[in-house]
Amino acid sequence: MTSVQDNIRGKVAIVTGASSGLGESTARHLAARGAKVVLAARRTDRLDRVVAEIREAGGEAIAVATDVAKRADLEKLAAATVEAFGRIDVLVNNAGVMPLSPIEKLKVDEWDRTIDVNIKGVLYGIAAVLPRMQAQGSGHIVNVASIAGLKVFTPIGTVYSATKHAVRAISEGLRVEMGNSGVRVTIVSPGAVDSELKFGSSDVESAAGVKAFYEANQIPADSVARAVVYAVEQPANVDINEVVLRPVSQEF
Repeated sequence: MTSVQDNIRGKVAIVTGASSGLGESTARHLAARGAKVVLAARRTDRLDRVVAEIREAGGEAIAVATDVAKRADLEKLAAATVEAFGRIDVLVNNAGVMPLSPIEKLKVDEWDRTIDVNIKGVLYGIAAVLPRMQAQGSGHIVNVASIAGLKVFTPIGTVYSATKHAVRAISEGLRVEMGNSGVRVTIVSPGAVDSELKFGSSDVESAAGVKAFYEANQIPADSVARAVVYAVEQPANVDINEVVLRPVSQEF
């Protein structure tokens, strides 16, 4: 019988937003199970630290400076991954931002950044890896959405919710389009998880509310990492379509 670890060992996995929080934890978990991990984010100093620690623990990892809002960066990321490890088996589209505020505050620049990172970043990631996965007849795209993609997070998270609803729609559509190609698609929709997302609001009132809510309810980042590992470790003919997880205390 093939063990769980064997289903991950040797796979080449890209994780975006890997310099902290959910992405960092996911990269560490995959590496600990034998995956060759490519960590992508803008903050290269933090990426280098995580890569060094993974290597010290006996894992294989490299860092690639990446802004997911720039398509060229995702193409370079995919190329660097193939150059280093020969293939791409898993993409974890984790990078995201959450600058919350009521629409009436008209923080249009923040809306633009949220759309660029949370929607375009996911699409650019898919565009960079999908042809390679189709050519090799296998692959797994894991898109991190949110419970805000299941219900509109009003009155301060309407735009953020819109982007996460989009991630779920893109993911489900891609899953159906891939059919029997061997490419799997998974949506991971977390609730309040300990990460830097909660610090993204420039609106003072929204920021205070989010901070208090997270401090009272948040669960560790490795909760999401374990969900990603659960999806990736499945046999090739099993596709975990969506995992929704939240703190037990969280109603929304």
